[in-house]
Amino acid sequence: MRKSLYVIVLAFVTLAVTSCGTTRTKGMQYAKLYEEKPVVLLIMPPINNTTNVEAKDLFFTSVSEPLAEAGYYVLPPLMAMDVLRNESAYDAELFIDAPLGQFKEYFGADAVVFPVIDSWKKVVTGINTKITYIVKSTTTNEVLFERTCNLTLDYTGNNTSGGLLGALIDVAVAAIETAATDHIKAARLANEFIFKDIPVGKYHPRYMQDMEDEAQPKVVSRTVKG
Repeated sequence: MRKSLYVIVLAFVTLAVTSCGTTRTKGMQYAKLYEEKPVVLLIMPPINNTTNVEAKDLFFTSVSEPLAEAGYYVLPPLMAMDVLRNESAYDAELFIDAPLGQFKEYFGADAVVFPVIDSWKKVVTGINTKITYIVKSTTTNEVLFERTCNLTLDYTGNNTSGGLLGALIDVAVAAIETAATDHIKAARLANEFIFKDIPVGKYHPRYMQDMEDEAQPKVVSRTVKG
């Protein structure tokens, strides 16, 4: 009996130690980013995989703020957009798998940020977005950061009625409010969730001090009340 208890306790301790040992830090998950230490970022026009033709231009304006707050120098998006259009580089999907050295030479960018919009639509309950960010080095072409957010901006539950009538009112309110809500609100929330995990850049007080912070999953799903 005592031997059996000893085996059980030992197995439990081993499992606990193993679990602790598998905690993934930012230094492990984003090792290449810490190695290259990018300072200047160029945001490419979003790759739009949705049927919403306005998503590309509307979403583009929401990208730079969270990266700047994380301590990176982000090239002014509107200026970069004009240059990219003039140079026939507006379609980012043509460059995501191509050598990126030209962007270092032309813009002085250490890394290029590729936003990918896979969903940006009105649903019964509100707005649904699925956005991925891929940050690639202009020196090595390596992926330095990649993360996806599935976000629903939910407008239901904003009434005080109950039962079936309340549920019907919820849906009606959601339809009305969603129609009047800028989709950029959802995009900004998705950006916030995604870049919350990016290692901070040179202009942040914790630069190179967050390597031991626990890394978050590369795919995050959130529902936020509108």
